[in-house]
Amino acid sequence: MMDFRWLKRWMPRNLFSRALLILFVPVIGIQIVAATVFIARHVEGVTEQMARSVGSELNYAVSIIEQSPSRAERERQIDLISGLLGLTLLVDGEPREMARDRLGLLDISGGAAAQTLRDVIDRPLRLDTVSLDKIFVVEVASEVGTVTALVPERRVVASNPHLLLTWMIFAAAVLATISVLFLRNQIRPIRELAQVSEAFGKGRSEPFRPRGAEEVRRAGAAFLAMRTRLERQIEQRTSMLSGVSHDLRTPLTRLRLGLSLAEPGPDTDDMIGDVAEMERMLDGFLAFARGEAMEETRAVDPVALARQMVTRLRGEGAPVALKAQTDTPDDPMVDLREIAITRALQNLLGNAVRFGARVRLSVRLTRTRLEYIVEDDGPGIAKDQRELALRPFSRLDPARNPNEGTGSVGLGLSITADVARSHGGALILERSESFGGLKATLRIPR
Repeated sequence: MMDFRWLKRWMPRNLFSRALLILFVPVIGIQIVAATVFIARHVEGVTEQMARSVGSELNYAVSIIEQSPSRAERERQIDLISGLLGLTLLVDGEPREMARDRLGLLDISGGAAAQTLRDVIDRPLRLDTVSLDKIFVVEVASEVGTVTALVPERRVVASNPHLLLTWMIFAAAVLATISVLFLRNQIRPIRELAQVSEAFGKGRSEPFRPRGAEEVRRAGAAFLAMRTRLERQIEQRTSMLSGVSHDLRTPLTRLRLGLSLAEPGPDTDDMIGDVAEMERMLDGFLAFARGEAMEETRAVDPVALARQMVTRLRGEGAPVALKAQTDTPDDPMVDLREIAITRALQNLLGNAVRFGARVRLSVRLTRTRLEYIVEDDGPGIAKDQRELALRPFSRLDPARNPNEGTGSVGLGLSITADVARSHGGALILERSESFGGLKATLRIPR
């Protein structure tokens, strides 16, 4: 069995181009076959019949010329035969060797005529279809010299054989144009569905109305139903968590108030610490579950956002360096959920400041994506634990465990990864080549 997998890299990638290929390859193939059959059967066949008739007339003319007893009689016979046969005959009394035929490039009819004339005229001859416009020059060797006949082209080959091919090409071009327009209208709903699906993956809910073929309409309706269910679930979850937050914070507030009125002591201090830890845990749970999913995206300058955060951390005494690189200075804005991105960067920078002495935030903006890169010189995270670190409530090695002595509940990286996914991106954990610690890359497509 032949392996055609090598063809894949030459095939177009999008559906529209592949559909055009499926449409045009058979049409072009049929035209090539039809043209070949037409030329082989019709053009060559008709040319052979017409050339055979001309060859018989030339045989008769040469035989009459050879039988003429004198030159004057020969001239009279040439004039008479030329008028009767509709040819122009010339006689060169000096016999000469016949050169090769002169035919036009890709002159199929001329080649067929030359072969037929040689079959009919059993004499050396030469055919020239190039020297005179629409005239075939036939030179035939005879006993009295070389007989040259000027034969109109219409008497040897079929007239206008290209008209059928021209009409075939014209009709194919018109039908192809109609097919392209129709195919584009069929592909457009699929492209729109892909665009709104991609936008929804990045946190944007764009308007969409299913249209097109029945299958495309069903896919569009299924997407809208799925999007509606997801939005309703997010809204219900957020409403429920808001109620839970209110219900839990009320008794916690009463406990804190009661403890503030109690006699100071070690037990009271421990209970106050427990209440504060419960409040931090509650904030972490709510932030993870909510994920800032209800925030609308808007155009944000990512470099300015990073500069504000670094300035704030430096004001708090944190050693944070900033590095910005942009390939699109003419287009610095990116559609983001600003609050969610700020929370994600706070989590990454907070962990980096907590575990490292040197921290650097790099912003890389290209035509296709935005990257926030946070590096530190801390202990980092082992390669086999990086996937576990992105899971909520995970427990890592004590060398870099966000839960050890920080009051955290292990949701910082989980929230950051969730923010990246809500923008259609990802959070990547690696080893920093510059500092030796952890390198966290928040990658978001534009």
